[in-house]
Amino acid sequence: MAEEKDLKEKVLAAIKMVYDPEIPVDVYELGLIYEINIFPVNNVYVLMTLTSPACPSAEAIPDEIKQKIEEIEGVGKVDVEVTFDPPYETDMMSETAKLELGFM
Repeated sequence: MAEEKDLKEKVLAAIKMVYDPEIPVDVYELGLIYEINIFPVNNVYVLMTLTSPACPSAEAIPDEIKQKIEEIEGVGKVDVEVTFDPPYETDMMSETAKLELGFM
């Protein structure tokens, strides 16, 4: 259990290194990450969304997230799935992101 928690923290740190190129806030703080699951043999599953289906970085952001997670020592298979259900809303942003972007 402790190993899984450590890996999840490393995955979260890796995800926080990925930014939407149009917004100066990482994808986690933007609220784009819906789920992070660690499965046996350290396989990682991430369920995420994008700010819009027409996002110009629709392929680049999930690919970058996958690449950052794969760089973590001991990680098995990495799956990053994009969904638009529920659709993204600015309410999903953390307070940090809202402050950074002037929503508060």
